[in-house]
Amino acid sequence: MKKEDDSETEPTAAKRGHLRENIEAILVAILIALFIRTFVVQAFKIPSGSMKQTLQIGDHILVNKFIFGVKIPYWNKTIIPLKSPQRGDIIVFKYPVDPNKDFIKRVIGVGGDVVESRDKQLYVNHKLVNHDFSVHTDPHIISGANKPRDNFGPITVPENALFVMGDNRDESFDSRFWGFVDLKAVNGKAFMIYWSWDRQNFGVRWNRLGQFLR
Repeated sequence: MKKEDDSETEPTAAKRGHLRENIEAILVAILIALFIRTFVVQAFKIPSGSMKQTLQIGDHILVNKFIFGVKIPYWNKTIIPLKSPQRGDIIVFKYPVDPNKDFIKRVIGVGGDVVESRDKQLYVNHKLVNHDFSVHTDPHIISGANKPRDNFGPITVPENALFVMGDNRDESFDSRFWGFVDLKAVNGKAFMIYWSWDRQNFGVRWNRLGQFLR
């Protein structure tokens, strides 16, 4: 009887074993990445200038999705609540008019707050607030009867809702125009710029990398 030769089958089995280990490692890495993206941190790119000077077009930011609680994906239902957005937080949320789009703005008012603007001067709970991050680029003042950009309110923010505005106050399409953000629509809080590309000058804004947002 001819004896079976194992000289070829052993290396083949070893190769298959290494291939299986590599595939398993890749699958685990993918699952971990999906878990992190879904529940912990997600990356976003800034497409417009509505948050200048805080955020520039071409900034790539990281958003903490865990800080406001653990949500069931696609249903936006919070199963483990942690904390609620606070005034001054920069948040990413589903645009109320089109939930397929993500918007980024700053929280100005939370549930129960009274928000008002008089000739570009912002009041929260009847107190003037002078945010050092807000920017006005147009010296003209528009009547509230024509457009709510410079004059609106007073309006009361409903419970479980937010009033948000862009830091670039004269060039932002925000709660002044389309209303409040439901807390369920909030994806997370922006906390850091990890990459920034200046497409006009075709270069990296090195001084912005690693900046924490406030």
